[in-house]
Amino acid sequence: MKTADPITNLINALAKLPGVGERTASRLAFYVLNQPEELAEELAEALVQVKEKIGLCRICCNLTEGDECTICRSDKRDLTKVCVVDSTQDLRAIEQTGEFRGRYHVLHGLISPLEGIGPDDIRVAELLRRLSGDVVDMEPEQIEEVIIATNPSVDGEATALYLNRLLKPAGIKVTRIASGVPVGADLEYIDRMTLSRALLERREL
Repeated sequence: MKTADPITNLINALAKLPGVGERTASRLAFYVLNQPEELAEELAEALVQVKEKIGLCRICCNLTEGDECTICRSDKRDLTKVCVVDSTQDLRAIEQTGEFRGRYHVLHGLISPLEGIGPDDIRVAELLRRLSGDVVDMEPEQIEEVIIATNPSVDGEATALYLNRLLKPAGIKVTRIASGVPVGADLEYIDRMTLSRALLERREL
């Protein structure tokens, strides 16, 4: 509930952001207050624009300005491979590696029975439409491999297993990104689950 105090209103609004507590929100609010008015106007305009102009790519559900994102518009991507991720943040993380040159599909969530989130609550139907070649005004994609790149969490694994069961009968190659011991880590400090996964997914040198 809003108060008559603009400073308190700003602190309360900032505190709603993930990872921002009341103390951090207070510091941010007073920082903005002590800066030239142009900064506040720039922030306000950026917030309005991102809500008004950003939507979902009609092909991969990535966040974008316009009907299709730059990745789906590119003619330099490998159209036979689709990497399935939880969020646009995960897509950006993979893109920064420079190792993947296919397209993506963003689920915007993970299957989580405990939280009541099922396949119908994330962008699974859109993925199936792509695989069946049923995207309006678009040539069917020749997808040969779906790479599942959800996080190695309980919900991420549940989503990966569901997609694997769903896609395998269609004759599509389904792969899962590897997980295990991070580079530079000491084995004695690695948790048991991570070490077990590293052993199970070992490969020949």
